[in-house]
Amino acid sequence: VQLQASGGGLVQAGGSLRLSCAASGSIPSIDAMGWYRQAPGSQRELVALITNGGSADYAAAVKDRFTISRDGAKNTVYLQMNSLKPEDTAVYYCYARRGIYLDWGQGTLVTVSS
Repeated sequence: VQLQASGGGLVQAGGSLRLSCAASGSIPSIDAMGWYRQAPGSQRELVALITNGGSADYAAAVKDRFTISRDGAKNTVYLQMNSLKPEDTAVYYCYARRGIYLDWGQGTLVTVSS
C-alpha cells in the first residue's frame, strides 16, 4: 500500500486545517487508516483512526476538535483539525493498517503559531 499525504501548513492558534491521505495499491487488505503525529523531542503518538466499518477513535488531546472521515470511492482519509493549538504542532503521518502490519505515508508538517 502506498500513501500520499497532503494538507499541512502554518496556521494561527484557533484556526483550522484539513489533512488528506490517499491510498493506492492493495486497498482490499486495509482494515483501518489513521494519523499519528510526532512533535520535536517527543514520541510518535496516535491521533485518530477510522476502520473500514466507519468506527472512529481519537486521542484525548484532540477529541472534540479533530474529525477523521473517509471517502471509500477515492480511497482517501481526511483529518479535519479545528481549534488548533500550538501544542498540535508536529509532523503528521498517515498510516494504513493491514492486520498486524502498518504502512506509512510521508509526513506532513503542521505548525500552529500562538
